[in-house]
Amino acid sequence: MPSLKDLRRRIVSVKSTQKITRAMKLVAASKLRKAQEQIVRLRPYAYRLGDMIAELARGEEHEAHPLLHVRDPKRTLLLVLTSDRGLAGAFNSNVNKTANQWVADHTARREHIELHIVGKKGRDYFKRREAVVGKIHTEVLPDVTFSKASKIGRELVAAYIDKSFDEVYVVYNEFKSAIAQEVRVEKLLPLKPEDLDVTDDIIAPPSSETLFEPSQAEVLEALLPRHVNVQVLRALLESVASEMGARMTAMDNATNNAGELIDKLSLQYNRARQAAITTELMEITSGAESLKG
Repeated sequence: MPSLKDLRRRIVSVKSTQKITRAMKLVAASKLRKAQEQIVRLRPYAYRLGDMIAELARGEEHEAHPLLHVRDPKRTLLLVLTSDRGLAGAFNSNVNKTANQWVADHTARREHIELHIVGKKGRDYFKRREAVVGKIHTEVLPDVTFSKASKIGRELVAAYIDKSFDEVYVVYNEFKSAIAQEVRVEKLLPLKPEDLDVTDDIIAPPSSETLFEPSQAEVLEALLPRHVNVQVLRALLESVASEMGARMTAMDNATNNAGELIDKLSLQYNRARQAAITTELMEITSGAESLKG
């Protein structure tokens, strides 16, 4: 049985840990509000841009732009979005395991699958596995900007246009709420007009009377790469919001667990202290009785 000194030391240690987890919860909650506002503002733009491209691309052949070319998927690029820090529950493990399982399930049907990773946790996870890892982006987090997302987007577009890869996917945690995140595997390239709609309405292709300035092909040339950049930015912001939500939930659970442990240790300490006092009283009483005799 632990001594009173050991119990006191452990209670002080758990209280110190509880203060840290409570502070981390508050910091994550503050960052979550900002990240949630960013993704809520971006989603309508990203979805409407997809609708616009779908409307334009339906009036064109797949050869109208290189990003619309559909090739036999022999070489695949997987962009995996993780975080730089832990203490976020199953946030990183879920996306890493999903990406690893996707590679295992599709390796037999493809000649080459390569991973590009955002975040140190993804880098550390796949360092110990046999997956082929290409570029590792450690400069993106925690401050996600459109310029950083565009840099990744341009690399993906260039790799697809020069036929280094036949398809590009992104694996990330989609933000649902502070306590719920869903791992998504989405195809970024090639762009398929029928996959870009987020509304339930069927959008007809532009009629022959629709006028484009400068031209429909040039509009697509400007919008398609931008669409990829915006989707990369959306996935990054979804991942950041999910990370903050997962960390806030994990730290809240840790704080509550620390409180329960403190209560148990305090009860154990009080019982041990009472037992020590009772033992001392019995020894004093026994000594006094022996002196009388």
